[in-house]
Amino acid sequence: MRALVYKGDSASPVIALEDRPQPTLQLPTDCIIKMHRTTICGTDLHILHGNVPTCPPGRVLGHEGVGYVEEAGEGVKRFKKGDKVLISCITSCATCIPCRKGMSSHCKTGGWTLGHTNDGTQAEYVRIPHADSSLHPASKAPEGDKDGKGLVTLSDILPTGLECGVINGKVQPGCTVAIVGAGPVGLAALMTAQLYSPRTIVMVDRDESRLEVAKKMGATHTVVAGGDDVQKKAIALTDDGEGFDTVIEAVGYPATFELCQDLVAAGGTIANVGVHGSKVDLHLEKLWGHNINFAFSDMVKAYDVFGKAAEHGALKLNIEM
Repeated sequence: MRALVYKGDSASPVIALEDRPQPTLQLPTDCIIKMHRTTICGTDLHILHGNVPTCPPGRVLGHEGVGYVEEAGEGVKRFKKGDKVLISCITSCATCIPCRKGMSSHCKTGGWTLGHTNDGTQAEYVRIPHADSSLHPASKAPEGDKDGKGLVTLSDILPTGLECGVINGKVQPGCTVAIVGAGPVGLAALMTAQLYSPRTIVMVDRDESRLEVAKKMGATHTVVAGGDDVQKKAIALTDDGEGFDTVIEAVGYPATFELCQDLVAAGGTIANVGVHGSKVDLHLEKLWGHNINFAFSDMVKAYDVFGKAAEHGALKLNIEM
């Protein structure tokens, strides 16, 4: 089969399309999935930049996708050959202590394994451990998404933006929100934040074309990053220059996290979504008396909501990939 392989951050090129053996069942609870749709993630880019040392050279990348069951282990109860499935970016055994606490991203034999510690979804086939609790039936395609282009965003992008950004960021009716980073997850946070009726949503990014997309998707204001006046321009969009009630970091670099600290209002929340591969300074000398809340977490709950909705065909997706 053909697969996209990480070659190591010092190699040239850092990725390559290679022929790899088709994966086989290793445990009775595994499924082999024939991929139909997959996508890339900002986390993949962090891997390519050498910021995820736990991902070894030679790994097949990818942790998102929609596909069809090619083979099911004898211990798999929920799926059979030919079933259309949505792949969770998080592999969960559903029985260990972290899983029982609702923290499947910390599963003792799972977590973020695909495209990280196990070969991932950017290939023609992928092996899914703990298949019964790491896949969702997807035979009922959401309205307007017969080909799975939008459905694949439910593997990671939409639930991560919702849970790690919007819910953990405590977005509420009438509040002000700044989202730093207008990539797919930042845009997912923008989409789902509107469900909570904030008064203002400001998108910050260096790429003006991304900001144009953000405007079409509901951002009330946009700010082009890259200059010394980014903070000033963004803060000016809040009441009396007080800052934002919720600031969502959706990039994963020191400079963007520092900007979030500059944008948050007293009593506000900084919700970190980006994957950080290097040290970030926390400016307690400025924030210690500001009643600031920080939220750092992996996506574990919102996927359940989206996955179950996908199972029952209860989603309407209009996402052009």
